[in-house]
Amino acid sequence: MFGFGKKKIEFVAPFDGNVVPVSEVPDPMFAGKMLGDGYAVIPSDDAEKLTVVAPAEGTLVKVFKTGHAFSMKTTAGVEVLVHIGLETVELKGEGFTVLHESGSVTAGTPIVEVDLSVVRGAGLNPITIVVFTKKGQVAELAVNAGATGAQPAAIATIA
Repeated sequence: MFGFGKKKIEFVAPFDGNVVPVSEVPDPMFAGKMLGDGYAVIPSDDAEKLTVVAPAEGTLVKVFKTGHAFSMKTTAGVEVLVHIGLETVELKGEGFTVLHESGSVTAGTPIVEVDLSVVRGAGLNPITIVVFTKKGQVAELAVNAGATGAQPAAIATIA
């Protein structure tokens, strides 16, 4: 009732850019929180490559063969999906290099490298979404919107 005993987890941005709440993602499935609440990061227009990192400490559950997404479970048990770009599965892995496929990771561990010229050249949006996929795990989410920096991209209070 008063938040006693609730744990807060800090999540980093998966790369440098502009952090926005998931409700601002230009895709109805993500913006409508159908896959869960979260945040997204928009890379700068002049970025040529992205090294997408784990947003928290935990274990990689799955890295998609195409490299466009990965899921993980934090050490606190929160299930997270990181989806790189919109409709990027259509690229069938072109422009994506998987750097880390399984096992334990810390916040900031490089997982996937992305060639943004391929993504943008295909007319796709490189916005990257971080969502908490298990309903009810995150009781409250505070997103630090704006340019990435020293502060966490988001702080989740888990139930």
